[in-house]
This record gives sequence, C-alpha cells and structure tokens, in this order.
Amino acid sequence: MGSPAKATNESNVVEMNRPTTRARVQAFGGFLTNMVLPNIGAFIAWGLLTALFIPTGWIPNEDLATIVGPAITYLLPLLLAITGGRMVGGQRGAVMGAIGAIGLIVGSDIPMFLGAMVIGPLGGLIIKKFDQAIENKVPAGFEMIVNNFSLGILGFLLMIVSFYFIGPVIESANNFVTASIEALVATGLLPLLSLINEPAKVLFLNNVIDQGIYYPLGMQAAAETGKSIYFTVASNPGPGLGLLIAFTFFGKKAARRTAPGAMIIHFLGGIHELYFPYVLMKPLTIIGMILGGMTGIAVFSVFDAGLVAGPSPGSIFAYLGLTPKGSFLGIIAGVLASTVVTFIVTSLILKMEKNKDDDDEELTQSVEKSKAMKQQGKQLSNAGSENTKKNEDINTVSFACDAGAGSSALGATTFRKKLKKKGIEGLEVKHYRIEDAPAHSDIIVVHKDLKDRARHAHPNKEIITIENYINDPNLEELMDRLEEQRA
Repeated sequence: MGSPAKATNESNVVEMNRPTTRARVQAFGGFLTNMVLPNIGAFIAWGLLTALFIPTGWIPNEDLATIVGPAITYLLPLLLAITGGRMVGGQRGAVMGAIGAIGLIVGSDIPMFLGAMVIGPLGGLIIKKFDQAIENKVPAGFEMIVNNFSLGILGFLLMIVSFYFIGPVIESANNFVTASIEALVATGLLPLLSLINEPAKVLFLNNVIDQGIYYPLGMQAAAETGKSIYFTVASNPGPGLGLLIAFTFFGKKAARRTAPGAMIIHFLGGIHELYFPYVLMKPLTIIGMILGGMTGIAVFSVFDAGLVAGPSPGSIFAYLGLTPKGSFLGIIAGVLASTVVTFIVTSLILKMEKNKDDDDEELTQSVEKSKAMKQQGKQLSNAGSENTKKNEDINTVSFACDAGAGSSALGATTFRKKLKKKGIEGLEVKHYRIEDAPAHSDIIVVHKDLKDRARHAHPNKEIITIENYINDPNLEELMDRLEEQRA
C-alpha cells in the first residue's frame, strides 16, 4: 500500500494534467481557427469580389457579380469542410468532409459555414474510426478496393444524413442565433455584445467567438447586402490601441517601456494577443475595453458601416482593405471613437490606482524577482549532471499559441533575432498551434493563461510561461540558459 504522501503527489500530477474548462474551450477555439485560417485568402477574395462587382460595389459588373453567389454557397463551405476533415482524418477525412458538406449545401437555403465546420471534422472522424477498426484485417491485394469503397459508401451515407437531418438541424440553430442577434440590432442593443466579447478575448477565447459565431453570420449578411457589422463586433483594433496608449502614458515603468512596441504590432500587425497581458495585469481596465467596444459598435451601427469579410488578422490595414464603398467614414469613426473612449477610461483607472511609493516598491520587487529567476537558471545549469544534460539537450524551442499564427509567430521571430544578436546558432525556434507543437520540442513557450491547455497537450515537456511577448523575464532566463549551454 502506497504512502499518503505518494498518493497525494500522484493526485496532484493527475490534477495538473487535467484540462480546465477554459483550456478545453480554448482548444476548441484553436481547432476552429485552424479550420478557418488556411482559407482566409479565399474569404478575402470573395470579399473583394463582392466589394467591387455587385450592383452597389465600386465598379459594378453584372457578369463578374454572378460568381458571388456560387462562391459563398459552394466554394467557401467546401473549403472549410475539406480542411476540417483533413485535420481529423487526413486526406480521406478531407474527401469525407466534402461529400458530407455537399449534402448540407444542397439541402439548405443559407450558406452552410457552421454546417461545414461541423460536418468536415465529423466526416474525418468517421473515416478515421473505420480505418482504425479494419487495420491489419484486410486481406493482401484487397486494400485498394476496401479503401475506395469504404470511403464511397460511408461518404454516400453521410451525404444522405446531412441532406435530410444534419442540415435542417444546423439551419434551425443558425436561424435562432441570427434572429437573436438581429433582435439586438433592431432594438439598438448590439453594443451589449461587448460585455461578452471583451472578457472572452483576454481569456484567449477570441477565436471561439469570431470564427465560431460572428464570421459565419457576417458572411451570410454580406452575401445579401455586400457588408456586415458582425465582422467588426469583436475584431475592432480600436479598444486595444486605446488601452496600450493609456499604459504608454500612465502605466508603470515596465508597462511604459513595452506598451509602445505592443501598440505597433497590435494595431498595424493585427496581433491582438499583445494587449491581453496588460488587461490581466490590471483587471479593472476591462471596463475601458468593454466601454470602448460598445462605443465602436454603436458608431458602426449609426453609420450603417460594415466589412465585406472577416479581418484576419485584425489589423487596421485589413479593416481598411475590406471596407466597402460608403463605409469608410463609419469604420474609421468607429475605430477612432473606441480608441478614445478606452484611452480615457483606462487612463482614469491607472491614475486612480497609481501610487508613487507603491510603484517604487513594486518595481524593486519586480527587479529582485527577475534577478532571482536568472540566478535560479544559473543554479540549475550547475546543479549536477542531470540538469547539465537537460541544458545540453535544448535544441528545439517551440513557441505555441491558440492558432499558431499570431502571438507565437511574433514570439518566435523576436527570440530568433535575439539569438542571432548573441551569436547563438544551431537552435530550432518555430511557432505552432499548441496541440501541433512537435514531439521533438525540448521546450514549449506559451502565455501563462494557456498553460493548462499546453500541459494537457504535452504532459512530458518542459513548458515555459510568459506574460509579455516582447520582453519577459522568463524568456531572458531561457536566453541565459542557452548562452551558458553554448559557452
């Protein structure tokens, strides 16, 4: 019988590796993003086609406008279904997803974006489970006929089920969500969505609400009117800009030093994750984000402004590039208004919380903590053969985030530049979605709020958590370890 201490330790390990609800939702959002992100170019192409050639576009063209309908009805949903199927079941999964999606598309009266994001992974899962069930059971010489007919028969059945059952269910659910949001629009309460959007975003759930809800609804609206406000309700870069400007002028020393760089990358590069740590550091500033988001939505509504497609990434350049004729004034006004409101509210919050003595003490503690962390890294590097081997084995550092294309890409690029300046070579530094970080990674770097999800996906890997993608003490400690390793 094991000792109580051992049992407690085992229980703690199990608890640590058990994903939290937030981690599960983040993983779901990341899955949706990985389904949408590879196809963003197609969505933008459709948006440009709509902005230019429909009767209310910049250069109306009756012939080219005929592409708009088939593209949104067939092309975009099929791309989503193929990508989702491939993510789960490889190439066979991609084919299953496409077959299932055509049943949805033909059996429905609305663009089946949500349906495609369901049927694609479902088709991939079905064929994956079937292949696992018959593995090593097919007689030699019959592999091709079994593979082809199994895919054809299962795809045929999924197509029929999609046409008669799955499609109508998803269409009903879609209509309910659409009617609910349209009711908010009709009553002028659409800005209330910011009460959900802004807190969800700083908890890294932004991909769930954008790719899972607003973008599909936006595409349906844009197909009818050539634009949609839904593309703006959660992607507006204005509130984040206002927050970072406030921290630049009224934040404490560390925030003042890092906020300007974060501001440029957030507003121009469209990586919104850069401002999340600032809100988490001062939770009251979420009030400024909510009020700024509400203001932006209200101004967009007053001007009847919208975008032709989802801005991904959420850069001001993407906003302006996807703004249709007649909406430029409203889009620019909404972004500016949300920036100003967030800046004013956040500035007041920072000023109220600001205390000179406390600031000095907090800064001193921060410096001491940083020094202690660096010292711990040095102690680890000299604490015996096991730790020395650990340092010598660091050849691959993987930066990971929700979608693998935003903050992780920034972190990896910045870290590689620092390695180059210090003359450290031969180290692989790349960026990935958390679940896609390769098995040969020696270290995985994630934001601290994604730690649970990263630990669940990679229970046996060394995970380093950070709060700031530009200048974080934990990254400095890692850099010291690598310098000593290469010395």
